[in-house]
Amino acid sequence: IVCGAGTDQLPPGPAPLDRIVAAYEEQLGVIEAAGGTPVLMASRQLAASAGGPDDYAEVYGRLLGQVAGRAVLHWLGPMFDPALAGYWGSADPDAAARSVLAIIVEHAAKVDGIKMSLLDAGREIALRRRLPAGVRLYTGDDFNYPELIRGDDHGHSDALLGVFDPIAPAAAAALGALEAGDLAAYERIFAPTVPLARHLFASPTYYYKTGVVFLAWLAGHQTHFRMVGGLESARSVPHLVRLFELVDQAGLLPDPELAVARMRTWLTVQGVST
Repeated sequence: IVCGAGTDQLPPGPAPLDRIVAAYEEQLGVIEAAGGTPVLMASRQLAASAGGPDDYAEVYGRLLGQVAGRAVLHWLGPMFDPALAGYWGSADPDAAARSVLAIIVEHAAKVDGIKMSLLDAGREIALRRRLPAGVRLYTGDDFNYPELIRGDDHGHSDALLGVFDPIAPAAAAALGALEAGDLAAYERIFAPTVPLARHLFASPTYYYKTGVVFLAWLAGHQTHFRMVGGLESARSVPHLVRLFELVDQAGLLPDPELAVARMRTWLTVQGVST
């Protein structure tokens, strides 16, 4: 079991590095006391406070120096959260990769892996090939996950990504096929999920959660389509209609009749004649 440790109990904006470390430590204590493996989540406060790569090295060095076991690092690109632009001390992704790689190399014994969510398969593969032995690359690439998980002669990425929520049945079947060495089945099962994923995480990517909740409601996993702060309105009616079409084409509606009934009801509320 992995669980994110972050600094979200702090107010928005810059904070002293010591306070940022203390916020991480507070959440780390809860996770480790429960026996979980911590994911050191990317911190908005650190992004707002760090003056360059050295500040990231200091904060992560202090945290990794005290974790009981091993931790997972987290690189979330600005397409998911604009407040994290320039993470690891540079707006240049290649320079940022060098910075985080230096942290990983220095603390390799305490780093289980790094989750990378940049939606850039080439950069993910490049970093993956440079990781120390025993450190894993967890893909958060919701656009290119089939090829990254399948891997190549030099390695593969492990799966730790949001799109596996709405495509869980297909993901389970595809990974089962991969485990059995049936690459043709793996590709066949995942193929119809990719257009769905790319639409779900289309720009502005940070509104993907609206689609995830919408699909959960259509699937019968929850009784309503309401979100904190009215976020259910973050995506347009045409966007969600297309999402409905794509999830149906992927065969991922466990109860199609329920999904159709709910879709018709929702469209009626939106003023769309069905």
